[in-house]
Amino acid sequence: MFEQLKNRVPERIGSENIKQFAVMIPLIRKEDGFHILFEVRSSKLAHQPGEICFPGGKQEGEESPLETAVRETKEELLLNEENIRVYGALDYVLTGSNRRIDACLGELLHYQGQYSESEVASVFMVPLSFFWKQKPERYQNEMRIHLTEDFPLEKIPNGKDYPWTKGNHEVLFYEYEGYIIWGLTAKLLYYNLPLICGEKI
Repeated sequence: MFEQLKNRVPERIGSENIKQFAVMIPLIRKEDGFHILFEVRSSKLAHQPGEICFPGGKQEGEESPLETAVRETKEELLLNEENIRVYGALDYVLTGSNRRIDACLGELLHYQGQYSESEVASVFMVPLSFFWKQKPERYQNEMRIHLTEDFPLEKIPNGKDYPWTKGNHEVLFYEYEGYIIWGLTAKLLYYNLPLICGEKI
C-alpha cells in the first residue's frame, strides 16, 4: 500500500507557491585582486528603485538558477555570454515572503563599465578583500503573525491570546565609500564568502 514512499525524496510543502529568483555575484579581476561589481537600480523601476543589488531576476520557464543569473547579467550589463566565466552555484536564501533567491559566482571578462540604463542607474566595484576583513552590522528583527479580520479565533485554544511563535529576520549592512549594501544582497554575500574566498583571499 505504501510502496510509493520507498526511496522518495521529500519535497517542501507549499513549494509550488515559491517564486524563484537568481543572481550573479560578479567578480572583476584587477591588479590588486578580485573586486565585486554592484548595480544601483534605476529610479524608474517600480520595484526597489535606487537600491544596490547584484545582476539577477526572476526565473523564467524551465530555466535553471544558473541560466537565469547569466541571462540577467547579459541583459543588465550588456555582455555576451563569452564574457561571463561561470564558476558555479553558491548557497541560496529563502525569504519570509515565499521567495527563493539562488546565487552563482562568475567573473566578467573585458567588462568596460556599460549597463542597460532602463534597469541600472550606475555600477561600482568593491575589493573582495574588504568584505573578508570588514564584518557587517547585524540586526535581529522580530517577525509576528498578522491575522486577517476573518480568522476564526473562536476555533483555536485561547482565541486572541493564542501564543503564536515569533520568527527572526536578520538584516545585514555593509558601508563602503558612501554606498550602503544591505538586505538580501548583503546576506547572500556574507554567507557565501567562505565559498568565494576559502580560508584566505
